[in-house]
Amino acid sequence: MVQRMSRMMLKTLRDDPADAETLSHKLLVRAGYVRRASAGIWTWLPLGKKVLENVSRVVREEMDAIGAQEVLLPALLPKEPYETSGRWEEYGDLLFRLKDRKGAEYLLGPTHEEIFTLTVKDQCTSYKDLPVVLYQIQTKYRDEARPRSGVLRGREFLMKDSYSFDTDDEGLAEAYRLHREAYTRIFERIGLDYRIVSAVSGAMGGSASEEFLAPAAAGEDTFVDCPACDYAANTEAVTTVVPPVEPADHPAVEELDTPDTPTIETLAEFLGVPASATLKNLLVKVDGKITAVGVPGDREVDLGKLGEHLAPAVVELVTAEDFTDRPDLVRGYVGPQSMAGSAFRYIADPRVAANTSWITGANKEGTHARNVVCGRDFEVDEYLDVVVVEPGDPCPKCGTGLQIDRAIEIGHIFQLGRKYADAFQLDVLGREGKPVRVTMGSYGIGVSRAVAALAEQTADDKGLCWPAEIAPADVHIVAAGKAKQTELALEVAEKLHSAAVRVLVDDRAGVSPGVKFTDAELIGVPVILVAGRRAGEGVVELKDRRTGEREELTVDEALARLSG
Repeated sequence: MVQRMSRMMLKTLRDDPADAETLSHKLLVRAGYVRRASAGIWTWLPLGKKVLENVSRVVREEMDAIGAQEVLLPALLPKEPYETSGRWEEYGDLLFRLKDRKGAEYLLGPTHEEIFTLTVKDQCTSYKDLPVVLYQIQTKYRDEARPRSGVLRGREFLMKDSYSFDTDDEGLAEAYRLHREAYTRIFERIGLDYRIVSAVSGAMGGSASEEFLAPAAAGEDTFVDCPACDYAANTEAVTTVVPPVEPADHPAVEELDTPDTPTIETLAEFLGVPASATLKNLLVKVDGKITAVGVPGDREVDLGKLGEHLAPAVVELVTAEDFTDRPDLVRGYVGPQSMAGSAFRYIADPRVAANTSWITGANKEGTHARNVVCGRDFEVDEYLDVVVVEPGDPCPKCGTGLQIDRAIEIGHIFQLGRKYADAFQLDVLGREGKPVRVTMGSYGIGVSRAVAALAEQTADDKGLCWPAEIAPADVHIVAAGKAKQTELALEVAEKLHSAAVRVLVDDRAGVSPGVKFTDAELIGVPVILVAGRRAGEGVVELKDRRTGEREELTVDEALARLSG
C-alpha cells in the first residue's frame, strides 16, 4: 500500500528538541521517527519503525545465511540463572529488578547468555545435536544512570544477540569466523562506515573479542588506528610494547625533602624535572582490597581500562577514610619500595619496566625518593596496560604513532569459551560416549543503535539521508501544487507501488510546496520525485537526496528509471 502523508501519523518539527545534543537525536525527533516517552525510553513512530525493521531484516537475512536459527526468549527473566553465573551481583545498578506478587525476584534481560545456555542444555544432549547457532532480535534493558543521546544510549533498546554452541575450540573458531563475515556483510549492506577493532572481554569472559565501531563525533567509544598498518583497537585493548631496558649501575636510593608536593605537578616543579621522570602510584580498592597502580608521572590511569582488565572484580578509588584506616599509607607520598607485595598489591604499566629508575614517594610526609629502581627496590605483582592512550603512542605492530578517533559501538563478538557452560554444567555425550563440556560464542548487534549511527554518519545540514537498503521508502513523491499535481503524484505512486517500489507520497492539502520540500529533505528518502509546475505536460523532476542533482523526465521515463 502506498504511504500517503495525508493519512500518516507524522509530525515534523522545525526546531531541535531542547534536550538534544547529538545530531541523530535532533534529526530523528524533528523528522518524526521517534518521540521520547521517558528518560532513555523511546517510541518508534511509523517511519522510524520501518527503518528499524529494515535493519532487522538485513540482520535476519545474513544470520539465516550462516545457518543460525531464530528464537525469541523472554525479556522478563528469573533471578536464579543470573545468581548462578554471578551476574546478578556483577551488573549492580544496571539491572532492572522486580518482584512478582508472591515475592519471587526477576529482572528485565540486559543480555541472555544464561537463558540461551539453559535452553541448549534442555534441547541438546548429544554431540550429534551440535554445532548450533541460535539468535534473537529482542528488546534489552539496562538502568543507565544518565541515558542520553536519544536512542544511542537508552534504557530500553533493540538488539540482535546470537550464541554458538560447539563441542571443541575448532568449532568455536569457525562460528566466530562466520559471524565476523556476516557482520561485515550486514554493515556494508545497511551503509555503515565501520572499523573492526581488538577489544577486551571484561565481564563477558572468554578469549578472542572484537568490536565493530562506527566512527562518529557523537561516539562514546574511543579507538586507535595506525596510519601505516592495519592495527586498530579499542583504547581499552591497546597493548604497550616496551623495548628491554639494559641493566645499569644505578645510585643508591636517596631521600629528598619535598614539602608540600603531594601531586606530580608540584613535585616536578619543585625538583625541576619532567613529570615523566616520576612514578605516580594511584591507590584503588579491588573488591575492597587496597591496590596500587604505578604509571609514569606524565600519564593518567584509565580507570575504565583497569576495570575491564580486572573484571568481574569491582574497582573503586580509595577515600579519605581508607587513609585513616591505614596510617602506613601517606597520602600524596606513597611509593612502592618496601610496600609492594606486602602493604598492597602492586600493578604497573609496562613502561615501569625492570631496571627503570624513578622519583617517587618515600612513604613519609613531605618526602620523596630518587633512584628507586624497578626490580631492585620493588617488584611488580602484575603488569597491565592501564594508562590513557594518547595520540602518537607507538603502534604495537609497527611502531608508528597511533591516531585516536571517536566511534559508536554497533557490534561485539566474543569467543566466550566455557564460562557459562561451566556455570550451568552444559555437557553433551561425546563421540567416545563420555560427557563433553560445550564451548560458546556470543555475538551482538545494536539494532536500534545502528539506526542512530547511520543518522550520525549520513545526515547533512538539511536532514537525514538514508542509505537505500534501510530507508523508509525508495521514493518520496512531492505534490508541489494543487489538484493536478496531487492527481499525478498519486497516479505515479500507484504505478511505482505496482512495480514493488516503496513509495512515500506527500499529498497533504493546504501545505505549501516549500514546507513539503523541506520535509522531504528532513525525512531523508534517497530519491525525491516532484510533481510540480510541468505536471500538466506529464513532466516530473527527480532529485538525488544525497548529491542534490536534479533531472526533468517524462512520467514514463521516471517510472522506467525508478522501477528498473
